[in-house]
Amino acid sequence: MVKVAIAGGSGQVAKEVIDVLLATGKHEITVLSRNEAPLEDSLPGLHWRVVNYDNQADLVEALRGTHTLLSFLQLFSDPEATVQKKLIDAAVAAGVRRFAPSEYGSTGTVNMPWWGGKERTREYLKKVNENGKILEYTFFQPGLFLDYLAFPYKTTKHIDPLQTVFDLENCRAILVEGHEDAIMTLTAAADVAAIVTHAVECEAEWPEIGGISGNRMTFSQIIALGEKVRGRSFTIDQVKSQDLEAGSLNTSWALEKRHQAVSEEQSSDFAKKVSIGILLSSIKGAWDVSDELNQLFPDHKFEKADHFLESVWKGKP
Repeated sequence: MVKVAIAGGSGQVAKEVIDVLLATGKHEITVLSRNEAPLEDSLPGLHWRVVNYDNQADLVEALRGTHTLLSFLQLFSDPEATVQKKLIDAAVAAGVRRFAPSEYGSTGTVNMPWWGGKERTREYLKKVNENGKILEYTFFQPGLFLDYLAFPYKTTKHIDPLQTVFDLENCRAILVEGHEDAIMTLTAAADVAAIVTHAVECEAEWPEIGGISGNRMTFSQIIALGEKVRGRSFTIDQVKSQDLEAGSLNTSWALEKRHQAVSEEQSSDFAKKVSIGILLSSIKGAWDVSDELNQLFPDHKFEKADHFLESVWKGKP
């Protein structure tokens, strides 16, 4: 049994992981939150601890006896990683053994300024251990959730559908001209939750980079698979990298569904930035995720993109 603390436990990805951790019946799990638990989050076996991230003593006390601390703090509202750094300091002071910062995406952050907090956290953790390992940590990096290619259909209990540059509903996609072979790693949310749970239970030392590679595919392979499961050709908007670098997105369509952490006022501009950022970062290798945790847990069978998408889209108009 491991005592696990979850920061940002009311988030959608956090809830997917919490469900799997609870299902094992092995762990004492405490959610750290600024607010009292909503009624729907009051689950058997799940403790809820209200904390003040500006009160170091309170944070340290909340983390006493914790073995593993998983962070799902929302990065959009903490671009300087100020809150997450406070969490790390408290973890060190409380003697927490393991920590996983809020990641759950690409390996690189180039051209994705909304994830600048990840880089600041990564650098901060290096400084924590610069004179010897004080805090064991890993960066859980699964690439893009495979579930997003099911948009607008929901394929998980908690994670809302989200649009991407691969629009299987309308049989269209956006790619960068001359970069059809750019890599995108796609991993099902269920696999991510399972691997995180395996990692919590694993006694071996965590690798610093926790790559989780469900499906490693090129843009052209994803589009070809989309055409196969939808039974029709896709309309492809090809954009020039120099236009993207200049902040211009010359396409016939745009992302409309906003992330739940983005305000309605920010939605339109942010959707454009996300499209540009994902396209540019993909041609620079940011979504070509490694597979350290695949190797650590070789018995885990990952959901394959073809099987997943065929099951989602079968019979859909």
